[in-house]
Amino acid sequence: QVQLVESGGGLVQPGGSLRLSCAASGSIFSINAMGWYRQAPGKQRELVATITNGGRTNYADSAKGRFTISRGGAWNTVYLQMNSLKPEDTAVYYCNADVANRPTMMRYDYWGQGTQVTVSS
Repeated sequence: QVQLVESGGGLVQPGGSLRLSCAASGSIFSINAMGWYRQAPGKQRELVATITNGGRTNYADSAKGRFTISRGGAWNTVYLQMNSLKPEDTAVYYCNADVANRPTMMRYDYWGQGTQVTVSS
């Protein structure tokens, strides 16, 4: 069993910053990639940013220049630093991990429960 636990969401004014965190635990052999996705009311879930175990990053156009994804030294955590936040960034943000399970080594995508980010004055 694999669990992803997210934290760091909240209410912030336009132009402000938030840092989201996600920690993975459980029967993990390896984590090939982690990422952040978001879903606003009435919209489909969309990619925000991803990072591979080699450190390669990918960002949505809306996130480039404002958001930074990184992994912690333990390599079971992922962060999303969000600066210059806009009202259109308001959404539930979900952590994702591409995991090879222990002991089967079968690959699955796992998702966190989501954390609410609200950008409003």
